[in-house]
Amino acid sequence: MVKMIAVDMDGTFLSSTKEYNRERFAQLYTKMQEQDVKFVVASGNQYYQLKSFFPEIASAISFVAENGALVISEDEELLCGKMQESLIQDILVFLETIPDVRTILCGRQSAYVETKFLPELIEEAQQYYHRLDVVPTFKELPEDVFFKFALNVPDTETTTIMAIINEKFGEKIAAVTSGHGDIDIIIKGLHKANGLRVLQEKWQIRADDIVAFGDGGNDLEMLRHVGHSYAMENGSDIVRETAKYHAPHNDTEGVLEVIEKLLNR
Repeated sequence: MVKMIAVDMDGTFLSSTKEYNRERFAQLYTKMQEQDVKFVVASGNQYYQLKSFFPEIASAISFVAENGALVISEDEELLCGKMQESLIQDILVFLETIPDVRTILCGRQSAYVETKFLPELIEEAQQYYHRLDVVPTFKELPEDVFFKFALNVPDTETTTIMAIINEKFGEKIAAVTSGHGDIDIIIKGLHKANGLRVLQEKWQIRADDIVAFGDGGNDLEMLRHVGHSYAMENGSDIVRETAKYHAPHNDTEGVLEVIEKLLNR
């Protein structure tokens, strides 16, 4: 019996144009409410950006944001991870040794880039970070709780750089990728599956009663955790190998198509 539906956003729930069929979803969300099915947005993106996609219902649904470092349900904060400042500085020093890495430091109140970040890159990043502040340097951190690094690296180097980071800091953090040259450095164990566990405890829902959709490497723990896992047709090879089921392409409203079938059983 389906009691929770968790969706990744980019490459999964959202189309390539960063949109979704709002009218169709609204009808399905009404059915979810009628059947007491919880709707969860589980993404590597910033909470403030994620909630902007659901302005009418943001206070009624749940968000596993920043790849699981921040869990907010019905406007209540249930989990907020915290990296130690010494670890943050160690990682920053190490990243300086890797060429062509663009770094965003993610905190509870905002995301941050250094002034050396090019203006066109800041403009690009603002598509994903509704709160993005420019600071002189990361050597003196702003007042915030920090829980994630978001890196952009050359596409061809993603796997190599991720492996290097995990080898260096793997006891304390995990480097995961959603593809396309994006790498997130997250607190060990604070991934999407852990975020779902927090919500399961709140609602007393078994993993077997959860449906989850994903397309990238940062969805793997979540897909392994739930009873009904769906890989998008456009998902990576490892995601399609991991998930129990496949959903149609994100550009053909694949998630909504599957949800519609599940709710109409």
